[in-house]
Amino acid sequence: MHTHPPAQRRSNLQAKAIGNRGTVTEAAGFNAEADAQSLREAMKGAGTDEDAITKVLAHCTIAQRQRIKEAYKQTVGKDLADDLSSELSGNYCSVVLGLLMLAPVYDAYELRNAMRGAGTEEAGLIDILASRTNAEIKIVNAIYKKEYEKDLEEAVCGDTSGMFQRVLVSLLTEMFEAGEARWGTDEVKFLTVLCVRNRNHLLRVFEEYQKISGRDIEDSIKREMSGCLEDVFLAIVKCIKNKPAFFAERLYKSMKGLGTTDTVLIRIMVARAEIDMLDIKVQFLQMYGKTLYSFIKGDTSGDYRTILLELCGGE
Repeated sequence: MHTHPPAQRRSNLQAKAIGNRGTVTEAAGFNAEADAQSLREAMKGAGTDEDAITKVLAHCTIAQRQRIKEAYKQTVGKDLADDLSSELSGNYCSVVLGLLMLAPVYDAYELRNAMRGAGTEEAGLIDILASRTNAEIKIVNAIYKKEYEKDLEEAVCGDTSGMFQRVLVSLLTEMFEAGEARWGTDEVKFLTVLCVRNRNHLLRVFEEYQKISGRDIEDSIKREMSGCLEDVFLAIVKCIKNKPAFFAERLYKSMKGLGTTDTVLIRIMVARAEIDMLDIKVQFLQMYGKTLYSFIKGDTSGDYRTILLELCGGE
């Protein structure tokens, strides 16, 4: 039986996309050294060739980008992310830097950004913690500690309060202290049930709930709660029912009306590009009668628009 030499076999494994419903897939005929060279050329001299940067980075997987980073370090002797961040700015820069990170590293980075400075971007905490699997959260926890020398749970507790804080901590620790049940409030009952995170079990619970109360669980949450607490519980329920639909709605809301919530738009486009962007696009069209592509196109401009549309994949 003919086998590949181990190094080659390993590199093939590492190049794969992290999901199989993404718009961003493995670049064929991939050459990390050539790509590193293209990026170097794009940043040489006066001005920067953003098109060349988009062409390289939007068309290969996260794993392949790690190899470009290594090749860049070896050939240029500098850190690719550092060079790019000194050449680029604004939303385009945020997208490019996000693309260079491994998925859990990007999640940790976004959680950290959501809690930096005055005020908290609750949407960032909710989007990430309500939509990631237990396995994903575990890795994000470890990376957060390593990168920022602080427990993620500690950071969240320092930045949030009340019941909202307790829900986030439950999502982070996949544990529910049995003692909490004696609080007996509706919120705690919701929390006990929802933080189980067993999708099939919860879908049955939602069905039963509908039968018993004659109301969809989402309606009950809207009636009983408000603010961040309502947002996080709705996010948990929506992610369990249909994760791509949850992201489609978040994208729609980030662009509809006046102004764009770029943090949300960037985070979802970068984080889901090689996981389930195809499904998100299908849901978007079903829910809003317009393509995600046309929405992004109408709402953004310049290099930022170009790179987002590449991540979105054609109409």
